Amino acid sequence: MLPKDPVMLLSVVNMKLRDQYATLDALCEDMDEDRAQIERALAEIGCAYDEARNQFV
Repeated sequence: MLPKDPVMLLSVVNMKLRDQYATLDALCEDMDEDRAQIERALAEIGCAYDEARNQFV
């Protein structure tokens, strides 16, 4: 389960993308999370997924 706080979510998701998952889709599939919900939550703090970097920036 991922944290609800957007700042904590950013940290956890980027760490998992760096260390465990090649794509955001792979993370979401493996963790049974909603990609759109993650992207909406992180957009609230001005972050968007960068596929080339495989991280939220």
